[in-house]
Amino acid sequence: MKYDYLLKNATVFDGTGNDSFSSDVAINNDRIAKISPQITDDADITIDCTGLVLSPGFIDVHTHDDLIVIQKPDYIEKTSQGVTSIIVGNCGISAVCATLHGVVPDPIDLLGSLDEFTFPDLTSYKERINQISPSVNVGTLVGHTTLRNNCVESLLKPATQDNIEVMKTKLTEALEQGALGLSTGLSYGNAINSSTEEICALSEVLTAYRGLYATHMRTEYDGIIGAMEEAFLVGRHAKVPVQISHHKCAGAKNWGRTVETLGLIDKCRLEQDISCDCYPYRAGSSNLDLSQVTADYDILITWSTPHPEMSGKTLEEIAAAWSTDIHQAAARLQPAGAIYFQMHEDDVRRVLQHASSMVGSDGLPRDPNPHPRLWGTFPRVLGHYSRDEQLFSLATAIHKMTGLSAQRFSLSDRGFIKENYFADIVLFDANKINATATFEKPKQRADGIEYVFVNGVVAYTDKQMTGNRAGRFMEREKNQ
Repeated sequence: MKYDYLLKNATVFDGTGNDSFSSDVAINNDRIAKISPQITDDADITIDCTGLVLSPGFIDVHTHDDLIVIQKPDYIEKTSQGVTSIIVGNCGISAVCATLHGVVPDPIDLLGSLDEFTFPDLTSYKERINQISPSVNVGTLVGHTTLRNNCVESLLKPATQDNIEVMKTKLTEALEQGALGLSTGLSYGNAINSSTEEICALSEVLTAYRGLYATHMRTEYDGIIGAMEEAFLVGRHAKVPVQISHHKCAGAKNWGRTVETLGLIDKCRLEQDISCDCYPYRAGSSNLDLSQVTADYDILITWSTPHPEMSGKTLEEIAAAWSTDIHQAAARLQPAGAIYFQMHEDDVRRVLQHASSMVGSDGLPRDPNPHPRLWGTFPRVLGHYSRDEQLFSLATAIHKMTGLSAQRFSLSDRGFIKENYFADIVLFDANKINATATFEKPKQRADGIEYVFVNGVVAYTDKQMTGNRAGRFMEREKNQ
């Protein structure tokens, strides 16, 4: 037997959360062909992995990369940090199933411009992904706000029963074509007036497919417990798994409340399937929302249409320069994007450590001055939180970004180092891995990532994209 690649003397973390083991790993075509302490067969290329960790490719479960991955198929922002698969369609906004006319409403506009929304169904998006073969695999949720935009008279009003039936039909079609589930973004102005009954009715479609319900809840601020209870109600109603997106307790008054929110997750997990994702930073990022403007914490402006020169400055600095207050400055900057330093570090750590949590970057690739999570999320978990801060073991860290994620999103034959699984593999130096992206200089490649394989093809090595891409569309596993 002659293999395409033979990876010798690696320290293997297989994605299960178990301890590492020393092994050789052979790759043939797009699959892991053999795992053994000693493989003596020939290979076209042999790589000595002495001193390197071999792990499954990282799965970014929370992205807004729906359209950028088509515009930039050599997607270095993710590939350079070891990400081999991404989940798009989060927070109620998806490029899939979007039919837009004249203007891209907030927050769908986070994804791209009007001319890029050319995917009225999942099949057209799937075909495009497979045609361009990006440097990452792509799976998608279907966005609730996207579905609403197709049929409601006003996004600011609840959907009618007729609207709901139209949305259910479209969601059913997308699930038939391989969608992973439904996402909501209920804190945004164009979805906040959706009723719980509307969400429950849509969730009923998920039941037969065992689709996931992922939610950016109505609030992550003072009313977070009520928002969580609504999310769990939807899951119970449809008997489907619930994923709380980017779980956090936002706002200075709520710092420390993750003790309460994680306790509620623990309690409710005894009776239903609940998990969450998070990013390893105390700042979030989105459009500049006037209702979230506060002096309680720093707000960094990432872009502004009327005042692009203010990108990279804090709202407080801008207000001082204009001799005004932060609320007037924020209004003058609109439309704009912002990074909100709205969390406490202790809460970030608690959520990261929780048994139900997995890792998602939630980066916004269209921002000219993006949050560093776009480039640094996964190496920051491995380097800063696991190695340096000893928050959890390396085995646990890898599990949270590989096997746990693949199982959660029903990704077939991915997330683990197993024979006959897809050869999505990262080789990295555990002593060197580190995020170099900062809030001041966010567009920086991670240290310590030596090789990234996607479906058996080397997509990244020597801190460079190779130009060889093998990403494909990932449908949900049908036999779940």
